Amino acid sequence: MVKFWLILSAISGFLTVALGAFGAHSLKNLLDDYGKSIYEKAILYQMFHTMALFGVGLLQHFIKQHSLAAAGWGFLMGILLFSGSLYLLAITGTKWLGATTPIGGISFLFGWAYLIWVLAKTHLT
Repeated sequence: MVKFWLILSAISGFLTVALGAFGAHSLKNLLDDYGKSIYEKAILYQMFHTMALFGVGLLQHFIKQHSLAAAGWGFLMGILLFSGSLYLLAITGTKWLGATTPIGGISFLFGWAYLIWVLAKTHLT
């Protein structure tokens, strides 16, 4: 699973930069200030959690006795639901999409909580 999380984080990092450039250049005249702030928040959270996915891959290489897959899935679902819903909300203005954003936030929290739990019970040298 180490390689899976590392490749997934690289893909997400690539997409974060591509979506950021798309937003900065193609959407700058289409989005109002609210839409721009929503889009920027989506980019910010995606990049933070892309780094978290990368960390899951690196940590899994060193922590063999516990799987970090649950943390990785939490971060991935958070990226898809939190950032994804914000991208769509900013671009389409469809307000009901914001209802999935908190589920993504809970997924992020789950990923971090699971990571804390594994690290707390793991002996690191």
